[in-house]
Amino acid sequence: MTTSTDHDSATLWRDGRPVYDRGETVCVVGAGPSGLAAIKNLREAGFGVDCYERETGVAGGWNWRHDRSPVYASTHLISSKPFTQYPDFPMPDDWPDYPHHSQVLSYLERYADHFDLRPHIWFGTEVVKVEPADGLRWDVTTRSTGGYGAERTHRYAAVVVANGHNWSPNLPVYDGLDEFKGKVIHSSAYKDPAELRGKRVLVIGGGNTGCDIAVEAAQQASRCWHSTRRGYWYAPKYLLGRPTDQFHDSVLRLRLPLRVRQWLFHRTLRLAVGDLRRFGMRRPDHRVFETHPIVNSQLVYHVGHGGIAPLPEVARFRTYSVELTDGTEVEPDLVIAATGYRPRFEFLAPEALSATPEGRPRLHLHAFSRRHPTLAVAGLLESDSGILPLVHWQTVAIARWLRLRESAPQRAGEFWTRAVAKEPDRAWSGAKVKDTPRHWFEVSHVDYLRALQKMIDGLAEARS
Repeated sequence: MTTSTDHDSATLWRDGRPVYDRGETVCVVGAGPSGLAAIKNLREAGFGVDCYERETGVAGGWNWRHDRSPVYASTHLISSKPFTQYPDFPMPDDWPDYPHHSQVLSYLERYADHFDLRPHIWFGTEVVKVEPADGLRWDVTTRSTGGYGAERTHRYAAVVVANGHNWSPNLPVYDGLDEFKGKVIHSSAYKDPAELRGKRVLVIGGGNTGCDIAVEAAQQASRCWHSTRRGYWYAPKYLLGRPTDQFHDSVLRLRLPLRVRQWLFHRTLRLAVGDLRRFGMRRPDHRVFETHPIVNSQLVYHVGHGGIAPLPEVARFRTYSVELTDGTEVEPDLVIAATGYRPRFEFLAPEALSATPEGRPRLHLHAFSRRHPTLAVAGLLESDSGILPLVHWQTVAIARWLRLRESAPQRAGEFWTRAVAKEPDRAWSGAKVKDTPRHWFEVSHVDYLRALQKMIDGLAEARS
């Protein structure tokens, strides 16, 4: 079997350029948390792996040294430690419930070292193009991000895309924005609360990042406004003395009907947080679990203390002010758009992922291409809990599927027809979530893990 040290072997040709055949080696794009799990689980399944990482280190967005990292100085996990760690590599017992981003980075670096993943990663190497080739194989063209050397193309048995989906800012478009004299940045460019000191700050966006930055502005800025499109349910980080996601998980495992769970959490949040309309915040226009969970214990506190002024949605920008949909105006020095990110796969044709015109990939289990059995995406998820346990089992399923294709092609074809190609799109969110790009990949971790377990069991049966 080819290994990742045999990087140049027999030469093929495509459109007049050389292609170096990597045999049964699998290509992984990206060495973030999902890419690391893919390398490790593919290696354990017996595959050679070449991983290409555009940066000079592992951990993807959690590595604050990387240009594309959305991490800012005070970033902590919003999912608790047991629901964030890889199942086969626990975080240290003496770490807090919600580790700091520097601890998460060291954890991912230790994961890479523990499983000896670095020898399989080509750092400082960007994937330019991924193209289908004969025999359900893939030609992957790469180049150095340092600006030296020519582009090179290698042929792989399969490709696992793990380039992340929280690095390409979703920038808002407003009338008058170009004429505004204040400073406007996306939250991805925000790094330190010193940037807020003494300024009048408007934060746009009601997600976890927007709430966190608004809380920091309440403590550093001379004035803070927080604009959101709708009302949200704000969960504290602790309920009944336990991290909220652990409380939530214990309820999920009772398998109560959705409406019962929603009623229970409505009552729990009403007791823990109260009616937010008292603070000038809007009533949510949806039930609990129908948007991505907002976990923040300090937002309501600072609103109640006058440090944050809640506002409706932005209507337009003027030269020195911002007008809201209720007709009021504010005059910020700094506007921070915490308006999320959009998934980007510039190196891959949209049809490979059955993408909609809006750019939404349509994948089985948010992972498997329906058109190409040897193409998968890892980590394209938004969960009500931590993502690393989901990514671990997702990449286990990917590795076992690829192994079945190699060892029993006929059975693999039957399994694919039955379990993947013809299965209709399903939501794994546990509730009908809002139809917005932010919720394209929303899953309930319990429902999603059950679906992965069903697939892994099916692969085992097909192999026996």
